Amino acid sequence: MTHHLRDSDLAMLREAGVSEPDIAHCVKVAEKALEIAERTGAPLDFELVGRGALFHDLGKARTHDIEHGKIGAELGARLGLPKPLLDIMEKHVRGGLTPEEAVELGLPVKDYTLRTLEERIVIYADRLVDIITDPNRIVSNELEAEERFEEILTTDVRYGKNALTLERYLGYHLEVQALIRDASNDRKPS
Repeated sequence: MTHHLRDSDLAMLREAGVSEPDIAHCVKVAEKALEIAERTGAPLDFELVGRGALFHDLGKARTHDIEHGKIGAELGARLGLPKPLLDIMEKHVRGGLTPEEAVELGLPVKDYTLRTLEERIVIYADRLVDIITDPNRIVSNELEAEERFEEILTTDVRYGKNALTLERYLGYHLEVQALIRDASNDRKPS
């Protein structure tokens, strides 16, 4: 089952002023998120996964700072994007902040917790793509990024950030990998 990214969505990112390197990152995250979603075998909204991943960094048209999630959601609302997409854009920073963390980072105080599996898959794919495309080539292939995810996040502060962020990302990793394992076991002939 192939899920295609819409040319009109890519055009929207360009028109909003997202740079080509950032668009390339978003496309890679969308492809990775859709591939992971497929592998989980879970009943998911694939359009939301693909478009959520594609638009997650829309705010980078204005800034690469921590508020790019909030700004992206504001831009997306003006473009008429649906609320579930805006939620992914707003909440993806640091994998879903608590209200207390939002205060510390100077963001609007609210709960940014990732409520849906679609949101968690997009955020997980985003972090995997950062590792896969790391300029220092810390992994040799995409599977290695998944296999060494925990080790990389715990040893590299660029990816783990802090204890709370690290705990969230590792939780998404364990959840998604368990779904993938269960789905592949279901496909094995008995």
